[in-house]
Amino acid sequence: MTTAQHKIGSGFGTRSTADEVLAGVDLSGRLAIVTGGYSGLGLETTRALTKAGARVVVPARRPDAARESLGGLAGVEVDELDLGDLESVHAFAERFLASGRTIDLVIDNAGIMACPETRVGPGWEAQFATNHLGHFTLVNRLWPAIEPGGARVVSVSSRAHHFAGMRWDDVHWQHGYDKWQAYGQAKTANVLFAVHLDKLGADRGVRAFSLHPGGIMTPLQRHIPKEEMVERGWIDEQGTVLNPEGFKTPEQGAATQVWAATSPQLNGMGGVYLEDCDIAEPAVDGDQSSGVRDWATDPEQAARLWELSAELTGVNAFAA
Repeated sequence: MTTAQHKIGSGFGTRSTADEVLAGVDLSGRLAIVTGGYSGLGLETTRALTKAGARVVVPARRPDAARESLGGLAGVEVDELDLGDLESVHAFAERFLASGRTIDLVIDNAGIMACPETRVGPGWEAQFATNHLGHFTLVNRLWPAIEPGGARVVSVSSRAHHFAGMRWDDVHWQHGYDKWQAYGQAKTANVLFAVHLDKLGADRGVRAFSLHPGGIMTPLQRHIPKEEMVERGWIDEQGTVLNPEGFKTPEQGAATQVWAATSPQLNGMGGVYLEDCDIAEPAVDGDQSSGVRDWATDPEQAARLWELSAELTGVNAFAA
């Protein structure tokens, strides 16, 4: 089977920063939505986009904290959004659509990782619900503002998609919850979402991408106990990062999602998974260090997930 998952030689790499990939790119007059754009990679993404001239809307679960974090950045507005609460997602979308504005870039950056078993909404597993279903609902509800501008939609996944494909018989982990396997499924869902959204949106000028930003120490690790991070070799007992060369800085971690959202090198392309500011190669069996697993780019599974997500959320911008 042929695949578009092959490097294009972008000229950027692992240590490229968001500012570097945006050098010479003028985003004046363009509007971006960056979920979680006030912390970690999201904050660096917002900074880089505004520096290039974009107007950035930051939907935030903690809007007061977001305003404090983003203080001093021109061209940013904050609104309230809790991706784990679909009523909150609908309310944000209604407020935005009422403004009559068109969206040029959507970066689905917010997420949770490896949390204790948590249920949201009607008993949904929190990582799948927040990382995937919340963003699925957001993009579908904002579609009337996304389509006219021929926007790019960027779904921030992770190398953790290697951990697990879709658990079709128990997507909400009602039996045998494993926080890392559940996170892996959610990250696989992020990739599959971009695959099918691109298929649906391409003829309307909307393209979608997914990506692994790299390993970065950010607040995303807040649910992981210190002892576990020590055991995994990330930090020592004093909290010092071990092998810092193996981690990216937030500025470097934000680069791939900014490149995905803006690079002319990706014009006419979509539905692919990126890493290190390039298209990723197919993963090699037994190697979880790079590449994309075939279960995450399978168009049949992508269509199945879209149908399931539309059924669960009651939202589908492409319904007949």
